[in-house]
Amino acid sequence: MGGRALPVPGANVKRMQRIAVVPGSFDPVTLGHLDVIERAAGLFDQLHVLVVHNPAKSALLPLVERVALIQQAVRESGLPDTITVASWSVGLLVDYCTDVGASVLVKGIRSQVDVAYETPMAIVNRNLAGVETVFMLPDPAHAHVSSSLVRQVAALGGDVSPYVPPAVASFLQGSKV
Repeated sequence: MGGRALPVPGANVKRMQRIAVVPGSFDPVTLGHLDVIERAAGLFDQLHVLVVHNPAKSALLPLVERVALIQQAVRESGLPDTITVASWSVGLLVDYCTDVGASVLVKGIRSQVDVAYETPMAIVNRNLAGVETVFMLPDPAHAHVSSSLVRQVAALGGDVSPYVPPAVASFLQGSKV
């Protein structure tokens, strides 16, 4: 069957970049956080890990230190260079999403308590800016770990290395939380 090749529909159409944001206080970043970041990076063209200021929480680490530790953990884990680590402390989370062209928020959830807490925010974010929220379950090996648990163990002199990236363990041991 000789002849001309038929054009493939959409062959010359550029696909829009899929950009997502993984927000959190990351105080400190845990192996559970890194698991969600790694899996989300595989689903999106660009991923922004956004350290946010939560006025309802009293932070252990300054925003700048949290950003630096996540950057180091991402680098040491060999995660793709499509990951940007930034911070946001003024305005709505969806404002950041709009600024970077993200249409999706990725939230790691460990339990029904997390779902109940995150669902109203997901609905409001969609209503405010059309930003959808994707919930990701953690690897079961990390489902019990939270930043607050890590802070408690570190404050009492316990070994946090099974729960956090090496850079965070070193930092916490050196700072005598």
